Amino acid sequence: MIEQTHPSAEISQLPTEVESPQGKLVYLYIDATGGATADEMGKILSMKKIGILSVLNSLSSAGLVEKRNDQYVLAN
Repeated sequence: MIEQTHPSAEISQLPTEVESPQGKLVYLYIDATGGATADEMGKILSMKKIGILSVLNSLSSAGLVEKRNDQYVLAN
């Protein structure tokens, strides 16, 4: 039997401000990967770019994510 190994990095707790399923998905993806572009998230999460950008705008307005260069990362 093949045993799967998972990275030891922990995912932080989901903030209560994130209510929509798409918001939770995007937030957790950014947390798990350490940052991603809107295009990457669209491909991996099977979401349209306009939807990703809308979610990122909401998360950014709430102070949960920020854009650094071309990637979105969790805000400090």
